[in-house]
Amino acid sequence: MKVIVKNNHKEVSKEAADIFEMEIRNNPKTILGLATGSTPIGMYKELIKRHNEEGLDFSSVTTFNLDEYLGLDPNNPNSYRYFMNQELFNHINIPIENTHVPLGEEDKAEISCKVYDSMIQEMGGIKLQVLGIGSNGHIAFNEPGERLSANTSIVDLTNETIQDNARFFDSIDEVPKKAISMGMGSILKAEKIVLIASGENKAPAIAKLLNEPYISTYLPVSFLLAHKDVTIICDEDAYSLVK
Repeated sequence: MKVIVKNNHKEVSKEAADIFEMEIRNNPKTILGLATGSTPIGMYKELIKRHNEEGLDFSSVTTFNLDEYLGLDPNNPNSYRYFMNQELFNHINIPIENTHVPLGEEDKAEISCKVYDSMIQEMGGIKLQVLGIGSNGHIAFNEPGERLSANTSIVDLTNETIQDNARFFDSIDEVPKKAISMGMGSILKAEKIVLIASGENKAPAIAKLLNEPYISTYLPVSFLLAHKDVTIICDEDAYSLVK
């Protein structure tokens, strides 16, 4: 596990974008795993800038997103499909059919869970996966608990995660209580993983991961310790509690 500490979120975003740019330029047909939330937005802006100013080409890239809220259709402004279109896909030259986000509509969710992992593996597997980290140590929507799902599945969100995500909604009552999420087994199949973290609220989770190197279902991010190629990029605030 490689750890890179930068001064601030902007520098974290540029460092992560460097890794993704190198992957795309070395393998134009690469398969990328993407994440939502506020943390990766800076990286996406960097990649858009490099597309516009340096010709970074996404035309043959395929992407798979980690998760989606249950009960939201793709046109809902709070859905992760909508988020990805607005924050990245609409601003680069990636064919929309090459971008994959689990289907959040309740009548399609079960089918989406069953086929999502198979689609990824049939296309050759994710080569580079970006992850954020929740304040409670969750990655994607794999929440702390007695057990974690291995495969893509419907999961219950903890109160802590609902509180964290309430800032994206008009009220906390609008935050979905369930989501579709790639499981830990799905995530760990990626060839390379980049985890980015920024801000003091992420410091306790980063400290638990790096100060106490054990694997626990109560700290889902700790499963990254079992992966062969993980890079953690965090700012000084997120790293502040590491001994």
